[in-house]
Amino acid sequence: MTAATTAWRADPYADALRTGRGPLYLGRDDGWLLPLEVERWCDAPDPADRSVLERCRGSVLDIGCGPGRLVAALAADGRRAMGIDVSREAVARATGLGATALCRSVFDPLPAEGRWDTALLIDGNIGIGGDPTALLRRLRRVVSRSGRIVAECLAVDVDERCQVRVVDGRGGRGERFPWARVGGPALATHAAAAGWAVGERWELRGRHFAALARQSSPSSLPPPTPPSLPPPAPSAPSASPSSR
Repeated sequence: MTAATTAWRADPYADALRTGRGPLYLGRDDGWLLPLEVERWCDAPDPADRSVLERCRGSVLDIGCGPGRLVAALAADGRRAMGIDVSREAVARATGLGATALCRSVFDPLPAEGRWDTALLIDGNIGIGGDPTALLRRLRRVVSRSGRIVAECLAVDVDERCQVRVVDGRGGRGERFPWARVGGPALATHAAAAGWAVGERWELRGRHFAALARQSSPSSLPPPTPPSLPPPAPSAPSASPSSR
């Protein structure tokens, strides 16, 4: 089990998801803290989220789905979608909303590899693993040859790799794990290095997004076909999403 997997299963994160409330942060050992938007993650999709959902094509894999607001919204619309997350509490909450979700890392074997039409990297999940180029290269094996990635990036021009931990500001601390913070220019650089090209970009409610398409190159991936999803995992009791 990787450090990132165990860290996101640490109590501060699970406790926040159970209640649907923060405070919760990513913290560095030098005292730097990044607030995590637990309430927004546990709420219904907002207009910025809906702009992402509108750009999803075909079958959708939500990477780092968290408590499942996006993948649940897709499922409610009858879309073929699955979420993955390394947090069991997140997966339990997502399945409780009616979504299909697995407790799994994107670097683990996944159902229907090479046949997903859209992969989502939202809420900072371009930072998973601390190496955006490696993550985007991995997604070349996950997404179909005609598929795309919809990614969220930071509004500021930053390209940072760091070690962080989940903290709650009250003494609760998870284990350290690698993370990355990526702005728009850095996203384009990492995408190009991994064989993707940035197409559409948009901004809504202060959040910034980009759609990535595979660069033309020979590929051994099979032609895209609709993925066969596993049955939803049994839901576990969890707190209802918080309302604003």
